[in-house]
Amino acid sequence: MASTHAGVLFSVRINGLWRQTPASTPAHHEPAAVARDHLRQQIAAVLRKGCVLDLAAAEDAVNAAIGTWSSPVKGLEVTGTVHLDTTSDDRALAQEHIRRQQAAGLAHQAELDRLAHLQAILADRDLRRVWWIAQFPGRFSECDALQEVLQDLPLPHEAKEDGIRSDIRRFTDQLLADLHTPQQRDLFLTALIQTLTVLGHGELATAAAHFQSQPAPGGETA
Repeated sequence: MASTHAGVLFSVRINGLWRQTPASTPAHHEPAAVARDHLRQQIAAVLRKGCVLDLAAAEDAVNAAIGTWSSPVKGLEVTGTVHLDTTSDDRALAQEHIRRQQAAGLAHQAELDRLAHLQAILADRDLRRVWWIAQFPGRFSECDALQEVLQDLPLPHEAKEDGIRSDIRRFTDQLLADLHTPQQRDLFLTALIQTLTVLGHGELATAAAHFQSQPAPGGETA
């Protein structure tokens, strides 16, 4: 049966049981065939998420799925256990598949880093001029056109936060955890709105007001 890796298969040994539901007649004239098909479908669904490099975990997951009685059709209940195995060739194929995925992931990240670096250069007016001269020394006359096209290019988002941002994030998380009631939240928002207003950040103050359940004292309802 198939695994998470294309073309890599589990060898599956199934031991199953079926029984008629008391006071019921099976809706199929061959209950054993229905039971086998039901178990195979259940096992296949689980193994599509399993890896042959971790047989024990895949086997545990399958047995958890099929180890209790289930009813595929009226009048019939089915349960089973499974033993998994795989060939050395399939195990090697899965390892190669993972290596290629990791290599592709590293190549993708390297390309993202390269593009972010290029964006940082092109977003800086002075650096983009130097970059253009280095890349196209014979086309200096076109540099002004490049400056005009890229004048609004933003800097790339920083992948890593500095210490201050990390401290603020931790403080904010702690603050939100401590604001247990709507009243506490409104008191905090009232103080925040007043502070933002004094600092001249009207848009932020208005945005904060939208989270209030009650209008701020002396203010308007958002």
